[in-house]
This record gives sequence, C-alpha cells and structure tokens, in this order.
Amino acid sequence: MAQLEPLTRSVSLAAESCGRRLDPLAVTALADAIGAQGWLGSGMEPRVRPDFADAWADRDLDEEAHREAFTALAAQAHGVFEGLAEALYDRMASPEGWVAFADTIGTLVSLKAQGYPIALVSNIGFDARPILRRLGIDRFIDEWVLSYEVGYCKPDEKIFYAACHALDVEPGRALMVGDSMADAGAARIGARCFLLPHAEAGRIVGLDAVLRLVRSGC
Repeated sequence: MAQLEPLTRSVSLAAESCGRRLDPLAVTALADAIGAQGWLGSGMEPRVRPDFADAWADRDLDEEAHREAFTALAAQAHGVFEGLAEALYDRMASPEGWVAFADTIGTLVSLKAQGYPIALVSNIGFDARPILRRLGIDRFIDEWVLSYEVGYCKPDEKIFYAACHALDVEPGRALMVGDSMADAGAARIGARCFLLPHAEAGRIVGLDAVLRLVRSGC
C-alpha cells in the first residue's frame, strides 16, 4: 500500500534534525551506504551483525527491539555520525516518512465499492495506523493484524488465520497481496497469494492486477 519516502530525503531530513545540513553529494553517499545495509525499502538483504541479531529476530514482535534493530543496522554504515541512526529511525516511524503507491487509493476504492473486506496484515514493530491515516488509506481497512500486537509474524500460519477470522472469511476465499516470500506463507492455509515487485515510493506498483484477480476468482 505504501513505501518509505526516498532514502535520500530521509537522510537529509534526519541530518537536519541533528543540526547538520548536508550537501546533495553527501546525502547520496550516506543514503547509498545505509541502503546497502538493507534499510527498509532498499530492496537489499539486511546485513545483521551478531551484536544486534537478537533484536533483529524480535524486531516485528517488540517496539523496543524494532528500534534497536534498525538503529544498529543504520549505525554500521560508513559515514553515519552520532544521532543520525536514531533520527533516521524516527523518520521511518513517522507518518510523514511514507508515501502511498500511485495505484493504492484507486484500487482500494474499487475493492470497497464491490464489497470486499480488507485486512492489513503486516510484520511491523510499531503502530501503522497513524501512517495510513495520514495517507488516507486507513478508511479502507476493516481489520488490522499487526505482528507486534498479535504476537506472531508472517510467514507463520497463525497470522493469516487471524486475518481470515477477523474478516470472517474462509482462507480459500482470501487473497493475500504482498511483496515478499513471507507473504506467500498465506498459501499454507489455502489462501491465494499475489506478490508484487519491489517499487520505489509513489510509483505504480501493479495493484490493478488485484482487481482482475478478485473478479476472476482465480
């Protein structure tokens, strides 16, 4: 439904909050270094060191672990100065730090007009409601199934069962739309799955295919 704002913007604003105004080249270099560590939305595999591996494992089940894990991930990047990792995390957890995909609202409007119930199933270590409220998406969500609230993460079958139960929908009639193999865990309970490619913030991600899938029943 949404993606973090471009990392260059996050880095620039996070640096400003630390009292540092960086030139564009410095911002790009820092953003590249942090993205290479596997920052959320980078599309890169996270580079998790042993000293924060436990926090990383629990990041989507506990708010403190989530902050510890992501600040440690950013802090190990070359050129990160004192306070930047924490400020970058604050930007990630802020409603202002996210952008809806270009085809999100239109797709949700069509789904709701046709009477389809919608649950947000997310591996996340903080409350996503303020983010989606700011983006105008929360009004389309019937049920919120957030990992840190329910106590289990995708691809665990229990989180998908919880979503189906909340919507009062049989798993075989559900469609899980995601962007990772963890989302494909819904297939274990008999739900259909549709995985989208990684896309930059604000771009069209291909959600129009969801409308065709639900109409066809495939």
